Amino acid sequence: MSRQYFNRYEFFENDGDFKIVPGIEIKITSSDKYVQFKRGKDRLDKFSQEYYGTPVFGWLILQANPTAGSIEFEIPDNFLLRIPFPLVNTLQEYKRNVELYNLYYGE
Repeated sequence: MSRQYFNRYEFFENDGDFKIVPGIEIKITSSDKYVQFKRGKDRLDKFSQEYYGTPVFGWLILQANPTAGSIEFEIPDNFLLRIPFPLVNTLQEYKRNVELYNLYYGE
């Protein structure tokens, strides 16, 4: 995987101002991984490091689990957490869905 930074905020920036980042659906695929989240022990950056080789995609894991809460500290103990996999395909889907969102709701 490339170590190039993926700036998810670039899609919501306009002349130095930011729009609210919407919840973008990440579809379930047969290649996704699942782990049981242990509250107080596990962290999304560690899962990101383990599955993607970099700690910066915790936000993507949270985005793929909208029923887990809106921040890491809301994830219930023993929640079955979906890790969208592989990373590159998931980022491509995220980008396509952001483009569709902007098309439907304006940029």
